Amino acid sequence: MMLSRTADHLYWMSRYTERAENTARMLDVNYQTSMLPQSAEVAQYGWQGLLSISELLPLYNEKHEGFKPDEVMEFMVKDESNPSSILSCLRAARENARAVRGSLPTEAWETQNTTWLEVNRMLRAGDFERDPGQFFEWVKFRSHLSRGVTLGTMLQDEAFYFSRLGTFLERADNTARLVDVKFHALNSEFFGTATEEDQEYDFYHWSAILRSVSAFEVYRKVYRDVIKPERVAELLILRADMPRSLHASLREVVSNLDMVKNEQSAETQRRAGKLLADLQYARVDEILATGLHAYLTQFLDRVNELGWRISQDFLVPGH
Repeated sequence: MMLSRTADHLYWMSRYTERAENTARMLDVNYQTSMLPQSAEVAQYGWQGLLSISELLPLYNEKHEGFKPDEVMEFMVKDESNPSSILSCLRAARENARAVRGSLPTEAWETQNTTWLEVNRMLRAGDFERDPGQFFEWVKFRSHLSRGVTLGTMLQDEAFYFSRLGTFLERADNTARLVDVKFHALNSEFFGTATEEDQEYDFYHWSAILRSVSAFEVYRKVYRDVIKPERVAELLILRADMPRSLHASLREVVSNLDMVKNEQSAETQRRAGKLLADLQYARVDEILATGLHAYLTQFLDRVNELGWRISQDFLVPGH
């Protein structure tokens, strides 16, 4: 059995890498949609929603008044007092990797370390302000690289499974938050009668959301249809073959939990399995009928509880 401290560092290294990527994805979709013609009120609601997804509104409001795009982006990208900023996440990922360098292939450590050095250089040079979109792409690319190097070089032992567990638990959490806040923002006109102008705006809005989870081409391939909100929900929640969906993320959580199980983890596995079964047998029309927001809120509570249980069962308590 590997040391719980090593498992803890690998789990959090992966969670923070994934969180940096997801933050970049959310900022990117907001940045892209903010360029669409819309009222100042709607634009402000988008930036406010982004902070509420990440549960960062109180911290942001301590430092800023109102929701100016550049201030929100600065806070979410490089504010060191924000534990979920991209800079803070990449630092935490690198610190966790450094603590277990002996358990990581050299390439995996080098990738984390280079990302950290490079992000500091880029932020000092003003690359982010010059082209936010390109900066977000870079963050996503470094996360893909980190995952790919881990997958391609790491012995598939417990260290590997804990690192995967961190990635997919974080991904499930982030996809649920993204879907929730974006559907919430559009809820007033969700299935209402929309004008042609509204429909055009909606198309760009939903396209941006799909692109933020690399699902635009997937949507086209699967549905071969105009973009409909209920199908976006189905794709991002229930499709087992969509890599960032809740279903696909939970399936990975369950299979990696299976590989590291111990004497006290039976209840954690049962809960993870039950959550996966609920996703396997759910139907999108039923979810929408009972309320998407309520469904996703409950899902997030269950995922957070899983995270807490995994810490209790395997990792260093009180991380």
